[in-house]
Amino acid sequence: MKILFFIDSLCAGGKERRLIELMKGLRLNPEVTFEIVLMDNKVHYHQVFSLNIRIHYLLRKTKKDLSVFPKFYKICKDYRPDIVHCWDSMTAVISAPTCRLLNIKLVNGLVVDTPVKQNIFNKHWLRAKLTFPFSNKIIGNSRAGLAAYKAPSKKSSCIYNGMDFHRFEKLKEEEIIEKDIFGKSGENIFVAGMVAGFENRKDYETLIKGALSLIKSNDLIRFVLVGSGNNLNEIKKSVSEKYTDKIVFLGKRNDVESIVNIFDIGILLTNSKVHGEGISNSIIEYMALGKPVIATRGGGTNEVICDGENGFLINPHDSCQLVQSIQKLLNDTNLRQQFGAKSYEIARNRFDLKIMTENYFQTYQQLLQENKN
Repeated sequence: MKILFFIDSLCAGGKERRLIELMKGLRLNPEVTFEIVLMDNKVHYHQVFSLNIRIHYLLRKTKKDLSVFPKFYKICKDYRPDIVHCWDSMTAVISAPTCRLLNIKLVNGLVVDTPVKQNIFNKHWLRAKLTFPFSNKIIGNSRAGLAAYKAPSKKSSCIYNGMDFHRFEKLKEEEIIEKDIFGKSGENIFVAGMVAGFENRKDYETLIKGALSLIKSNDLIRFVLVGSGNNLNEIKKSVSEKYTDKIVFLGKRNDVESIVNIFDIGILLTNSKVHGEGISNSIIEYMALGKPVIATRGGGTNEVICDGENGFLINPHDSCQLVQSIQKLLNDTNLRQQFGAKSYEIARNRFDLKIMTENYFQTYQQLLQENKN
């Protein structure tokens, strides 16, 4: 079985991490060989280089560079994959003509969110409508996403993200991380953290508003924000210098697992005006480390967080509800432990890399079997 993976980039992100995890899992299967096509030569997930696979770089001179179509056709004609598995809306558009011409099965993996704008003015929605008819299989990482994109049910499947839980072993000692972040360790502090890009789709404004309210009334609480993005500097400016020791911006980090390990709670707030979540890797990472989670209600998040069981779902842009939820967990150690244990259980039972890899492999097998029949 030969698979050609096609993704816009391997910069830091949820679907990028998911693809890396999948390739790591498939690498152990002797029935599968694969190569990858990237449209950006900037790589955050350097694990791809240790997989010993061929990497094709399909770089555009401009966003409307049509030469990518014949170049992708040549890659496919030379490699002759059984399946092309694309991971973005643009790579789906580029893949569709070649797969049709060369009779290659197309797995369309563009459903990674729950679109707010379900019309042609949303480029991803439009590309979905254009490419779904040419796709042999459409895979989303949430049921909410597939429903929102109105993916044809007969050729659609939901495959949840999978985590390699070995990533959460041999972490840096908590004292070392605390000293790195706060300048000292061993303090009796309560750490709330959020790992997400500083982009319009994430609601850091509500988080900062709630954080400022809490640190003014509680000297023991700290907020750790991990990620980079276009809005980072603007969000940082919204925090007065006198609070920068309590609201800490770490930027992009390669030791995220060790940082999350010192969190007492994990947070993911979504700007529901412009974005709907699929399944967030950040949330699964929190859960894999046994953390209770506070997240914005809606989209695929509702499929991961059981409100009142492993965390709290809050209404979009509601800083008061955020503060109340944090205070509940801050004041109740038993509740934190109960939620954290449930998070850990759900992560292991539903989001294990082995489960995800097997689901994808079975999907690929079914497609090829259909071709034989």
